[in-house]
Amino acid sequence: MKLSDGEWKVMQVVWEQQEVAARDVFDALEEETEWAYTTVKTMLTRLAEKGALAMHKRGNVSVFKPLISRAEARRSDLRGLVERAFDGAFGPMLQFLIEDKSLSAKERRKLQGLLEELEAENKTKRKGK
Repeated sequence: MKLSDGEWKVMQVVWEQQEVAARDVFDALEEETEWAYTTVKTMLTRLAEKGALAMHKRGNVSVFKPLISRAEARRSDLRGLVERAFDGAFGPMLQFLIEDKSLSAKERRKLQGLLEELEAENKTKRKGK
């Protein structure tokens, strides 16, 4: 599921609070975005239509809860980025991240450690077959 930059902002509030009304999101984002209250309501409704949020009524107020996790949204966005920028291949993306000068030595070591853990898990799985 692809989220726009604005939808990411809204979802961050929803993930943090777990259950929100449009007023909650508006209050949380008002200074950062300067959106109108109606804009927030529209974005919440669209996110519900996309399947990212569940909506129910509490009295006359619409209340929203997340249907997708932050991890699921990240995974989907990352897959989209890999498709667009790296022709669908994760290897070139990882190579780019490792070679990128803006990645700190600590971040490169962590990435290397994660890759080594993944390789060890794959070896264990192959032995078990």
